[in-house]
Amino acid sequence: MQVTIHSDGGADPNPGIGGWAAILRYGKREKVLTGNHPNTTNNRMELTAAIAALKALTQPCQIQFYTDSEYLRRGINEWIENWAQKGWRTESGGAVANADLWQALWPLTQEHEIEWHWVRGHSGDPLNERVDRLAREARQAITPQVQLSSDSPRLYARASCKGSPGAGGWGVVLEEKGETRQFSGSEPGTTNNRMEIRAVIEGLKQLPPGSEVQVVTTSDYLFQGATKWINGWRQRNWQKRGGQPIANDDLWRELDQLMSHYQIEWISAKGDRDEQTAGLHEASKLAVEATKMA
Repeated sequence: MQVTIHSDGGADPNPGIGGWAAILRYGKREKVLTGNHPNTTNNRMELTAAIAALKALTQPCQIQFYTDSEYLRRGINEWIENWAQKGWRTESGGAVANADLWQALWPLTQEHEIEWHWVRGHSGDPLNERVDRLAREARQAITPQVQLSSDSPRLYARASCKGSPGAGGWGVVLEEKGETRQFSGSEPGTTNNRMEIRAVIEGLKQLPPGSEVQVVTTSDYLFQGATKWINGWRQRNWQKRGGQPIANDDLWRELDQLMSHYQIEWISAKGDRDEQTAGLHEASKLAVEATKMA
């Protein structure tokens, strides 16, 4: 039987609350698997997703397996046989990390013919994006939610930019106690992502420290950065896993400091068509107008 598998997993922070997901497709059928754990790591969730996917198969299969985890792909293709031969020890003699999961995964892979494919994460691959979302939802299902009062302020943030880099602007609409306030600003030689972050920074500064606030954004970069990636960036001193500085680290550091002084519920309005539209539309108009002043 021919099967394609897409899997993903992650934890926030890392280590912290984790979620995983896998999508199996064979013929016209599809099976979706998800799960979570209250205290785990990114790598353990990646391995758990692969184990769950292979356990769901009831007969030997020919599998095209897609993952954005180099740790998983290289572990199976390059490292695991040496680990097993050395009694699950590394070249330096230390214990192999996550040996229990590697030991569970290895015999499962030997029951099938598997071709492993690496997919760059967040690059637009539809099924990779879908398992990423499912894994995040699984994690969020056991993540304590910020409980805000019903009359908490709501901050709508939008950005605009002509070029990358180019003239850019940001706009904020702040709804609080039945009143609406608007703010905007611009910068030359900037990017849309920088303006998205700047909008929230300037919006939060309009509220007293300790305030509760809902932040509504259509920017997946901003939403993911603030809710998923920022803890890892902080732990790595604002560097990527390869050691390079993250983009816009100055603004992320500033936002990180501000976030520690507020109770924030982040709302992703990407593609939404509900009551949030009016506030976002007005914030967008402010950003476009501000761009003309850059």
